[in-house]
Amino acid sequence: MRLRTAGERGLLVEVEELETVHRLHAALRQLDPPGVVELVPGYRTVLIVADPERAGVLDELAAGLPGLELPPAGAVAGETVEIPVSYDGEDLAEVAGLTGLEADEVVRRHTAPEYTVAFLGFSPGFPYLVGLDPALEVPRRDTPRTSIPAGSVGLAGNQTGIYPTASPGGWQLIGRTEVTLFDPTRDPPALLAPGTRLRFTVAG
Repeated sequence: MRLRTAGERGLLVEVEELETVHRLHAALRQLDPPGVVELVPGYRTVLIVADPERAGVLDELAAGLPGLELPPAGAVAGETVEIPVSYDGEDLAEVAGLTGLEADEVVRRHTAPEYTVAFLGFSPGFPYLVGLDPALEVPRRDTPRTSIPAGSVGLAGNQTGIYPTASPGGWQLIGRTEVTLFDPTRDPPALLAPGTRLRFTVAG
């Protein structure tokens, strides 16, 4: 565990692997330190952001973090979430061409793994999912679209993700789900969380 200051009210915790990020994030949420207003997990980091009036809490956390008890490996994930997808995306044929696979094989390989939500970002509730079959790794589009419909499922590099709301984007779109990933009236608003396990299914 390596600690770095991040501005006047941030503490960046660097760890060795994504699973440790999720365990540390869960432990900090459970601890709920007074004065901490935000926890932002990444692939190998957790950013702890303090209230400007209580930035001193970061020194206390820095001293206590090495001894913080983390939940056991695998305890963060909870139930696996299933996301039904209609695989009729605008870029499905292009992805098939880029990978050298038939479109049906792209779908089969996309629905086969169990994915893990690495973290949420880009837009509220957008899950960056790890666990993609390497055969489906494709580059982002050369020219991003100005508007992508909510629920669109895409590929970019070694990741797959779901657009929770309509937004610009450059991922290769292979399908769409009707599941609402982000609803500000819901508690919590985001359906998924860092560490959540997820499977895609073919919508009936």
